[in-house]
Amino acid sequence: TMLRLRLLTWDVKDTLLRLRQPVGQSYAAEARAQGLQVQPEALGRSFREVYGAQSQRFPNYGHGQGLSSRQWWLDVIKQSFRLSGVQDEAALTKLAEKLYRDYCSSHNWEMLPGAAETLGRCRQLGFRMGVVSNFDSRLEVILSQCSLRHHFEFVLTSEAAGFAKPDGRIFEQALRLGGARPEQAAHIGDDYSRDYRAARAAGMHSFLLRAAGHGDGPEVPPEHVLPTLSHLLARIEK
Repeated sequence: TMLRLRLLTWDVKDTLLRLRQPVGQSYAAEARAQGLQVQPEALGRSFREVYGAQSQRFPNYGHGQGLSSRQWWLDVIKQSFRLSGVQDEAALTKLAEKLYRDYCSSHNWEMLPGAAETLGRCRQLGFRMGVVSNFDSRLEVILSQCSLRHHFEFVLTSEAAGFAKPDGRIFEQALRLGGARPEQAAHIGDDYSRDYRAARAAGMHSFLLRAAGHGDGPEVPPEHVLPTLSHLLARIEK
């Protein structure tokens, strides 16, 4: 069946961009630059624990609880180092501010294979394009630094929307921004519940980026699965 699509919305992290190295390694490297020895593996474990707890306590970067996303992140970074044994408050503040800034730059991010080519081709085919991402306000800068921002008419973060995927209201905002009805739009992402299932629940089409060999997780019709981003064009060619 021909999909009559006008709008494509995109997740970013692990769909278009991924971290060049695990968080624990980046954090440990920055600590070393400031004369502190911290084990990357320990830092990685601390970060996952702290990030999980902070996300539960202050969902969507503390939106509606009086936190800025910047403060949310500074707290996560400092607490990750504290759990890993760093107690010097002045050092923690310096580390947190530096790392918060560093994750805006392209040296911590790399494009997934096929990302630039696929986005360029989709634009050539005349699709309207936007981002729908559970991210904070740094995303605009990150996309610009990684030379992807120009592909998109809009960048909708959960921080700006006030709702995070899988909440259908973030997709409703995206459809308004993109000027499309749900059945005219498709969302592309790597997370089954937040991207694939949530977009479908909002009445959109969606495609799940799932690398070959990552067959774990719920069954998805094969025509909705993208082994790589380059597979998208065959699914949506007008």
